[in-house]
Amino acid sequence: MARKGGEPIVCLTAYTMPMAQLLDPHVDLLMVGDSLGMVLYGFDSTLPVTLDMMIAHGAAVRRGSSRACIVVDMPFGSYQESTEQAYRNAVRMMQETGCSAVKMEGGRDLAPTVEFLVRRGIPVMGHVGLMPQSVNTQGGYRARGRATDEGAGIMADAIAIAEAGAFAIVVEGVMEQLAVAITGRVAAPTIGIGASAGCDGQVLVVDDMLGLFSSFKPRFVKRYADLGKTIDEAAAAYAADVRGRTFPGPEHIFGAMKKSS
Repeated sequence: MARKGGEPIVCLTAYTMPMAQLLDPHVDLLMVGDSLGMVLYGFDSTLPVTLDMMIAHGAAVRRGSSRACIVVDMPFGSYQESTEQAYRNAVRMMQETGCSAVKMEGGRDLAPTVEFLVRRGIPVMGHVGLMPQSVNTQGGYRARGRATDEGAGIMADAIAIAEAGAFAIVVEGVMEQLAVAITGRVAAPTIGIGASAGCDGQVLVVDDMLGLFSSFKPRFVKRYADLGKTIDEAAAAYAADVRGRTFPGPEHIFGAMKKSS
């Protein structure tokens, strides 16, 4: 992990062992996000994601990584009830996945929980701004910090989480000026998504970055490939070969039958 003012932290999400293997040489941090509920399972939000799901995918990513820091999201309902609940579930997460740290969404209200976990040896990454687990109470997926009072609240959240001991903070979906101000104010490195290039690092959902979704591209996403189109074309070519009986050919078959003379 880079220190403040150093080389930016490179982060991508990963949900499976093969993807982790491909990304691991290039990133500093692999985030097993609860976004997997939408990306892999087709849920409308992250709320249905369970602790067991996060553990299964976190362990898979750990098996595919040899160098990156692995951070796994604590899903909705696994840490909000009490500090004791958060501790029990975070311990299970770390023991069963081998991850380096857990991530939790929240601000000032969550600070006592962050402090409780950190004091007991559990590294915590914070998450402020747009918080998908709170989308129903935050008024939907919209940029945060346009209003002065909202921006001040997000700043206070970031400060509280940093002072509670979070080793880094994801800053999501906030106005650029606010992201820059938070980065300059808190000691913990900030990792932006839909925030600012001035953050200490950046993260994207890997499926967005690779263009695996053709119907929707958030404003903050830059696509570095168009794998959705590539997969569509490959599937179409395969289907044509099967229907035309050109696949499998002799080179793909064991003990191919010889033509009779």
